This record gives sequence, structure tokens and C-alpha cells, in this order.
Amino acid sequence: MNAAPDLTIAKAVNAGLRRAMEENPRVLLMGEDIGSLGGVYRVTEGLKKDFGGHRVMDTPLGEAGIVGTAVGLALRGYRPVCEIQFDGFSFPAFNQITTQLAKMRNRTNGDVTVPVTIRIPYGGVIGSVEHHSESPEALFAHTAGLRIITPSNAQDAYWMTQQAITCEDPVIIFEPKRRYWLKGAVDTQRPAADPFTAQVVRPGEDATVVAYGPLVPVALAAARAAEEDGRSVEVIDLRSLSPIDFDTVEDSVRRTGRLVVAHEAPTFGGLGGEIAARITERAFYSLEAPVLRVGAFHLPYPVAAVEDQYVPDLDRILEALDRSFAY
Repeated sequence: MNAAPDLTIAKAVNAGLRRAMEENPRVLLMGEDIGSLGGVYRVTEGLKKDFGGHRVMDTPLGEAGIVGTAVGLALRGYRPVCEIQFDGFSFPAFNQITTQLAKMRNRTNGDVTVPVTIRIPYGGVIGSVEHHSESPEALFAHTAGLRIITPSNAQDAYWMTQQAITCEDPVIIFEPKRRYWLKGAVDTQRPAADPFTAQVVRPGEDATVVAYGPLVPVALAAARAAEEDGRSVEVIDLRSLSPIDFDTVEDSVRRTGRLVVAHEAPTFGGLGGEIAARITERAFYSLEAPVLRVGAFHLPYPVAAVEDQYVPDLDRILEALDRSFAY
């Protein structure tokens, strides 16, 4: 049996897109510079050459037009995959996504589906300029009718890309851009778990840390550091941001008694607040301490020189664990 190849997350997404296009001729890719250039991060490199410009389409700089066109294509039986070049550029398409794409199936009482996939590189720590390092996931998660997933490793990136494309609902994939070069084994024969479920990626007994996307490696590093102090920390990769798999989180917290939720987005109004509220309601008598949140500050994303102070790091997760254990 051949060993699973090691791929970066970027190459895993590329391989997932390629397989989806091979299996279904109605899968189309759309986006700025995704064809001849292969995308800013080269995620779509080689796909236009192999599938042609009629299936890998370079679009004008107009995100509202990209998504609006994709809605029309989906209504005609295609499965368009849109790339939004950077997270901050998703806002011009916000109206199309939240008022059209998210509502169409409900508006028709389920008679019409719009299987559009939207890929959005998100998060910071890439030393970029304004509008290129955002974490807007909570804005979209607030809108019913959208499914939202975010891989943290190459195996998930490969399979979740394909699972999103085959889903009958519109799916937004938030791809952690600072992890595009993170390598991992990809088993192309073994499908990943249901993309809308969370996964325990490190078992533990004393506390639970929930993270997703770019912060999962940081949470794992914090758990390893906590182990040196004799603390056993369980780490859950949320994977799906809408719907959220509260059952997996609740099961863990009922065993550990403590929960820290960490994400790169600002704490204020972030998904950590929703998780904290739900788990407090569902597992109140199992908690040994309040649910604590770790996130960025409620400020516009700063210049590259100080972004490391803005984005949560290992020390901030460990500090939250210390506060939890102090109760």
C-alpha cells in the first residue's frame, strides 16, 4: 500500500478542486487571477491549463459580480466555485451572499438549490497591508442559509473542498492563509469525517481548548506546553462554523470541567461568545470555571509590524488556562 503523500494545505486544496472537476464537468472555477496566474497563493495553479478557460475563468475585479454570476450558474445546474482573492474583499459581495445566495433555497420552499462554493483565504500574520488580513467569519455565520467550514490541515483541506462542492447548500470555505504552506499527510482514498462535525485532535482530561482554522496549531502547541506543567488539555478542532457541532464540545467539557475558546477574530462579537453561551446553558453543572475566550482585540487589523501582538498566541491561550485553573 502506498503511503499517503505529504501536501501543503494549498496543494491539498488544488488536488481537491482537481478531483471535483474530474468527477463532475459542471464544476466551474471563477475568480480574479485564478487562471493564468494560478491565484495569488497559487492554489489554482495548473487547473486552467488542464481544464481550459471555459471551466477556470479569470473574472474582472468585481466580487459582487463574481457571486451574482455564480448564483445564476447554479440555478442553471452548474456548481461554481468562487475564489475571493483576500478576506477583506468579501465585503463587496456581502449583499449577494447574504440576501440572495443564503435565502434562495428557503425562498422557494426547498424547490431551488444554489450549490455555490465560495473560497475565502482569511486571517493574518502574513505581513500584508490593510484589507488583506481579516477574520469576517462571524458576519457570515450570523446569516442563516449558509454553511461555513474551515480546514486546519491538509487532509481536511483536500476532502472538505470536495464535500463543499457536492453539498446542495451554499458553502463558504475559510482557508487559513498563513497555514497554506503547512504540510501534512493526505489520504486520497479515505474520506474525511462529515465536514460539519468537530474533531478531537488531542485528548485530555483537565481542560478543553476549542479552536479552528489558523489557531489549531497554536492550541496544540499550548496543550503540549501545559503538559510540561502536569496539565492534560484536550484540543478540539471545530472545523464547521455553521452549523457548530456543540455536542462534541459539550461531551468534552462534561469530562474536563473547563473550556477555553480561541480564535484569531476579535473576541467582541466573535463565535467564541456563542460557544461560551451554549456550553454554559448545556453543561452548567459540569463547569468548574467560567468559559473563557481568547481572541484578537476589538480594533481594526493593525499594520504588519505589530500584528503579532494583535493575534492570539501560545502565551495568551496558556494565560487563559491558568485563569481557568485558578477558580
